[in-house]
Amino acid sequence: MAKKEHVSETPATQLLKSHKVEYTEHPYEYLEHGGAQHSAQVLGWDPYTVVKTLIMQDQDAKPLVVLMHGNRKVSTKNLARQIGAKSVEPCRPEVANRHSGYLVGGTSPFGTRREMPVYIEETILALPRILINGGRRGYLVGIAPQVCVQLLGATPVQCALAE
Repeated sequence: MAKKEHVSETPATQLLKSHKVEYTEHPYEYLEHGGAQHSAQVLGWDPYTVVKTLIMQDQDAKPLVVLMHGNRKVSTKNLARQIGAKSVEPCRPEVANRHSGYLVGGTSPFGTRREMPVYIEETILALPRILINGGRRGYLVGIAPQVCVQLLGATPVQCALAE
């Protein structure tokens, strides 16, 4: 059997460990702008089960986290309506980095620098397992999706659009 590649700890894995969350490690070769589609393909997972962590902001520039299927986009109109905001838009990469403490492409919803409200596409919660960023580019962790609700207080929303 091949030796499992161990990845050093990140704030995300420290948080998961401190809450005794079982997770599997899935390192892969990071590709700039490859996104969830690339990681799913390399790791042999359905992109629907690879969850991307998006740092967005409302009309007052208040940051928020959106967890979305790897092969779906966020309808910012639907999201804004559901969370009671006038508008929602993606943060610029340098702003997202500052809010989360992670580099874009390696953003985990766990162990972020700032506490932010987290919204999760409702259909993700129906999946048995998901892959989600573990706090580094080229590193995903496999967890039960309910962990996002239990640890992050993620609010289910319906704002997915087909890519």
